[in-house]
Amino acid sequence: MTNTPQAAPASKLKQAITGPMLYLFILGDVLGAGIYALVGEVSGEVGGAIWVPLAAALLLALLTASSYAELVTKYPKAGGAAVFAERAFKRPALSFMVGFCMLAAGVTSAAGLSLAFTGDYLKAFLDVPPVPAAVVFLLLVALLNARGISESVRTNVVMTVVELSGLLLVIVLVAVMVGRGDGYTEQITQFPAGANPATAVLGASLLAYYSFVGFEVSANVAEEVRDVSRVYPRALFGAMLTAGVVYLLIGIAASSALPTEELANSSGPLLAVVSATGFGLPDWFFSLIALVAVANGALLTMIMSSRLTYGMAEQGLLPAVFGKVLPNRKTPWVAIAVTTAVAMVLTMTGGLASLAETVVLLLLLVFLSTNLSVIVLRKDSVDHPHFRTPLVLPYLAIASCVLLLTQQSGSVWLRAGILLAIGGVLYLVRRAVKGKAG
Repeated sequence: MTNTPQAAPASKLKQAITGPMLYLFILGDVLGAGIYALVGEVSGEVGGAIWVPLAAALLLALLTASSYAELVTKYPKAGGAAVFAERAFKRPALSFMVGFCMLAAGVTSAAGLSLAFTGDYLKAFLDVPPVPAAVVFLLLVALLNARGISESVRTNVVMTVVELSGLLLVIVLVAVMVGRGDGYTEQITQFPAGANPATAVLGASLLAYYSFVGFEVSANVAEEVRDVSRVYPRALFGAMLTAGVVYLLIGIAASSALPTEELANSSGPLLAVVSATGFGLPDWFFSLIALVAVANGALLTMIMSSRLTYGMAEQGLLPAVFGKVLPNRKTPWVAIAVTTAVAMVLTMTGGLASLAETVVLLLLLVFLSTNLSVIVLRKDSVDHPHFRTPLVLPYLAIASCVLLLTQQSGSVWLRAGILLAIGGVLYLVRRAVKGKAG
């Protein structure tokens, strides 16, 4: 629970994010590109019972979200999971690797989203080479990020309204379709023939979980939120529950509109759903909405990555130069420039699918650290009121992370292991440089 908060400590960053802005910030990141592409993939695992793994993934994500609610309001500093690990375990190497996991996930996700932006959806309007276009797209995102957090979050508000409106339109069109007696509502409770429902739901929950990650991004702008102890838990849980309800309705709508085989084989499942309703909306319409959703996710991910880099520099986990801010805009310009450059390079190293799978594994490792940190730091007192989660929830969250990690393939583990090895080398180099300076 929370009490009336006291004034937050002074920060070099501008506190420009209000409660409604934070709610839409989180909602926009959770309602990202995933739902536009993953409905068909989930259907391939569970048939028409798409809503079941979506509901399971929401519950699993809420367990870890409760740990973030406690730690963010307890330690409202940019840096997120890396700051929590530093306080909990007092091991610089571990703190660095947690932060690096988050950074690697963030820039990898942004690279994947930039490729998604410049793929088939953009081709509905403009046919350009994907990788160069992705680089230009990331540059534009960086310029908006550097301009200011309030400008970036206000842009997110507009984008979130657009993508949410598109999802609500799908729900309404299918509801009208079912109301006139059409559709395949009997599929809602059907699993594939011969499939074990429990095994199918578990496998599909990993895909569905990807649609809910994104809430952790908000931990890295905590220092820029007004009245964070009161505002953050409400915005976090409100946004996740809103996204969960929308996703459940989308799952039910999708399985009601199309035969499951057709849905599972579609690369643009929601576009196929809208076409099946028979209302004659043009194809470019949903391509435009998907572009807005992907662009919104990329913007929020790059905000997170740059603020995390800044926060790690403030904690001494990265060189101090990453803590430099623009004097007028109060944005971490060095962190923005470097994270953008890394994302640009990653666009040249793999496709969207391989990048997305790596993101999920890295975030699960981060979530493990955060849930352990809540338990370790429970006895640590601070001089301001903050949210407290029931202690059983972090333990359940740890179990959920381990369960999902067991579902990852060996190739994904190998890819993530290479990234973590690079992080280990960077840490050793940083230690060596500090040792010489000392």
